[in-house]
Parts: sequence; C-alpha cells; structure tokens
Amino acid sequence: MSTLTMQGLATAHPRWRARAVLALLLAGFAVLVLRAGYLQGWNNDFLRQKGESRYGRVIEMPATRGIITDRNREPLAISTPVESVWASPGDVEITPEKMKRLAQLLEVDHAEIAKKLADTKREFVYIKRHMPPEEAAKVLALDVPGISLQREYRRYYPGGEFFAHLVGFTDVDGKGQEGLELALEDELAGKPGSRRVIKDRLGHIVEDVESIRTPQQGRDIALSIDARVQYLAYRELKNAVALHQARAGGIVVLDAISGDILAMANLPSYNPNNRGKLDPKRMRNRAVTDLFEPGSTLKPFTAAAAMESGLFRADSIVQTGNGELTIGGATIHDAHPAGALTVSQVIQKSSNVGAAKMALALPPEKLWTMLSHVGFGSVPHAGFPGEGSGRLRPYAGWKPIEQATMAYGHGISVSLLQLARAYMVFASDGEIRPLSLLRREGMAESTRVMSAETAQQIRKMLELVVLPGGTAPKAQVAGYRVGGKTGTAHKLEGASYAANKYISSFVGLAPASAPRLIVAVMIDEPTAGGYYGGTVAAPVFSAVMSGALRLLGVKPDAPLNNVVLPPPDAPEVREEV
Repeated sequence: MSTLTMQGLATAHPRWRARAVLALLLAGFAVLVLRAGYLQGWNNDFLRQKGESRYGRVIEMPATRGIITDRNREPLAISTPVESVWASPGDVEITPEKMKRLAQLLEVDHAEIAKKLADTKREFVYIKRHMPPEEAAKVLALDVPGISLQREYRRYYPGGEFFAHLVGFTDVDGKGQEGLELALEDELAGKPGSRRVIKDRLGHIVEDVESIRTPQQGRDIALSIDARVQYLAYRELKNAVALHQARAGGIVVLDAISGDILAMANLPSYNPNNRGKLDPKRMRNRAVTDLFEPGSTLKPFTAAAAMESGLFRADSIVQTGNGELTIGGATIHDAHPAGALTVSQVIQKSSNVGAAKMALALPPEKLWTMLSHVGFGSVPHAGFPGEGSGRLRPYAGWKPIEQATMAYGHGISVSLLQLARAYMVFASDGEIRPLSLLRREGMAESTRVMSAETAQQIRKMLELVVLPGGTAPKAQVAGYRVGGKTGTAHKLEGASYAANKYISSFVGLAPASAPRLIVAVMIDEPTAGGYYGGTVAAPVFSAVMSGALRLLGVKPDAPLNNVVLPPPDAPEVREEV
C-alpha cells in the first residue's frame, strides 16, 4: 500500500475517537453495574415486584365449614376435602395429546376447556370444581404449565333425604342455600385466609412467601334434633304417604317440657348430596312454610277459652240438636247428630255444632286472645328460614258465622309447627315455651296462657278422643296413656272448599299423666284407604310416639295391654268440616 493511502486512513480515523468510544463503553458498563448493584443490593423492591407479577400468586386458604350434628353429636353435615382444577390461561402450554387426556380425566368437553383457556388476559379460571383428591392427582401428573390444583371443601350429608328439609345444603362455593345451612351461614362459614406464594412456570409452588390472613374455621353447631327420632318419624310418614297415595305429608316431634324440636320431616323429600337434580317443589319445608286450615284440631282451644271464661265446665251440657246450626244463610253440620253433649264429649265426638255454640257464647276477643296467646298468627321463631305466621284476623271484624267456623278450625290458617307448639299448653299445664332447633342448656322462660286446671281438664278430654267412642282409637300406644285430637278439613281452592280434597291431621301428647312428647302429623290429599284424621294420621302418631318414647327411655304409665280398639263391626266415629 502506498504512503499516500496510509496517510488518508489515518486522517479518516483519528486515534482520539477510538479512545472516546472505548470510554463510552466503559462508562455504560459501569452504569449497568451500578444499576444492578442498586437494584439487587439497596433497592430490590422493583425486581421483586416484577418477579412476583410473573410468578407470584395470592392463594386463598378456605376455612373449614363448621359441622352440624344432632343433639347427641351424630354428624348431619360435614365438609370433606376436595381438589378443584384451575388454570392461568396466559401460562398454559399444552399439546393436543395432553389436552385430549385432560378432557378425559376431567370428563369435560374438549371445546369447553379450550374456551376457558382462550382468554389469556385472565389470571385465574376454574376448569373443574370439587374432584376427589386421587382423581385430581392424575391431572397434576400431566405436568401442564399453568394448570394447578386448589384445595376446597365439599359438604356431605350422611342423613340424605331424612334430614334434607332441616339441614338444607350449600352451593359449589360452600355457601348455605336452604335450611339451617342458610339460616346459620354466618356461624358455620368461618372466614377464609390467604397466603402469598411463588410458583414456577409449571404452576408448582416453589416458595411460601408469607401468610396474609389466617383462616378462621366455622363453628360446630349441635341441633335439638334427635337423629333416632328423626329416622323413625320420616320412615312412618313415608309409609303413610305411600299407603294413602297422598300428595304430601309432614310431621313434627317436640319435647313437651323444653320446647326443643326433636324431629321434623316432610314428603316429598330430596337427596342434598345430589345437587345436580334438585326439584324446587321438593325442597320446601312444608312443616314450617306451608299453611293450612287446621280443622278440628283447633277445637280444644275453643273449649279451653270457653272454660277459662267461667261460662263452661268440662261437664257443662251443650245442645247440638240434630247436628245442624244455621247462622244467616250458612248451616254448620255434624257428621253424627248427637243431641245433648258435655264439653268433654264435644271434643271426643268432634262436634262442629258444639264447638260453634261454645264460641258464640264468648265475646270474640276471648277466643281471639286464646288463639293468639298459643302462637297462631305469629311467626314461631324456631330459627328456620321462611317460617310462616299463619292467618288470624283481628276479632273486631269477625261476623258471627266467622266466629262459629273459627271454633272448629275454618277461617284460620296455621303451619304444622305452630300447631304442635300450641298443644304445649295442654302438655305443660297451661304454659308455653319458645321453640328451638338448636340444642340448648337449661329451660327457656315460659308464658302462662291458661290455668293449670283448665289445661289438665282439656288433657283428659284428649284422652277420650283416642278411646272407643272417640275419633282416633288408632292413636293408642301400648304401655302409655296418650291424648290428642283429629282434624279432617276440606282444602281451600281459591275462594271455596274442594269437595273431595282433604288435609288429614292428628296432634297428640304422651304420656298423658306427665307429657314428655308432642307429635303433630299432617297428610295432604290422601286418596286411598280413607281420608279421616283418625284413619290416616292417627296411626302415624301411634307408631312414632311409641318408638320415640322407648328410644328416650320414658317410663310407661299404663299396662302393656291398655290398647282397647272398637269392635270390628262398630261404626266409625267420623268428623268432617
């Protein structure tokens, strides 16, 4: 190369420029080193935030829902651990083969999974909820980045349909939807916690950073229900509904002393463990929410009001004539014309005319006060959602015919639970206590509704009802004195009574010498084997009362051969209102 050419290159690239470029590179490198040292040594929050935004997750720690038990600590609702499969769509890396296998394991359509994973902006989406842990482990074994498991709890109900209307059920998120699961949600649910973790690209937790909030477990709750009595009550009710081909039925068993609800069952029922096929019509707790006209089961309260007024005694004569009583343009009938009856016989024979005449002899306020004080027209406040208050109209607006029909349970509506509680006044010598679905220690304060003498005399009348000559001999229980009252009421359809649709009922107590239990039975629209309360509902009372008294170890108050049934050819003592 010539000397001239070398001089041109030297002129085009002076030495100072190379040094300047080198200095700039060294300065830039020094800045990077200082920046890295600053971020990693003095101010590492920035890098931590960026890292956590990609791999950090806040995981909810579910609280274990409280257990529901019966009064003897038998579990009625428990929470079992399950796994839910979830994904972070933006992090999911899955081959077609693994997608097919995932769909098979989850038993979910391939297209549905793809749809959930399509929105990559979402950080969390459930793919399948509440899988058994062993099945979920197979999903995790696929080792698909972005797909993880989350521990949850699924509610399980050991009693199934036997306790369905009482306990209710929860939804997939563990929140109460029906029954006591709903009513006691705040106590049972607890409060979930959370923790911050670091996950790798496969979704595995590689570091537990910190606990943000510790979960607070739900409170265990013991009910007043006795599971043994509940199974018995449900079984006998189911048999009766099937035997009489009825539309529905309900039963309530109360502790006559404390007011504790020992059993409450309804038909039709449902299985709360199978939430996928729930019929809303089967989920209603009819004993609490449904209202009906009680019919002749109300007559003992009419007699009590009449006796409390001082105008009548148990042996006072009531003229029922030929079994008809016309008031205005309406006529009240008796199924059996009986002429002169004592007050006791009015209850034993279930005379509509006799009850109406006693009611009409009283100021309307007297009858209303008696019915109101035993709880009719008011919510029972047993602690169950949707409790009905019934209908008891103000006495100031009563017409004579309305006062007369009220005496035998028409023109008033009640729930089965209200009716059972009202009979507590006869069992506890004139006092009534609050009901409870929760096990409680000690006795709740009682309210006196009538004198002890009146209550005891009514109790004797109720004993006559179950003896030959009364409307419910089939309610008798071997070894125990029992008392109760039948009801056979036409059903209301719109503004009139259906000719051939009935509510058949029986409410009774035992042992009559010192009552311990009250059992109320209602059969809705029996269509086979009769429809009278003494034929349809009384045998259910007998079976449940007999079994429950023995389960609870209640001492008999009568010889084992005390059951006396009418001769086979004796005419049935019927009632119909």
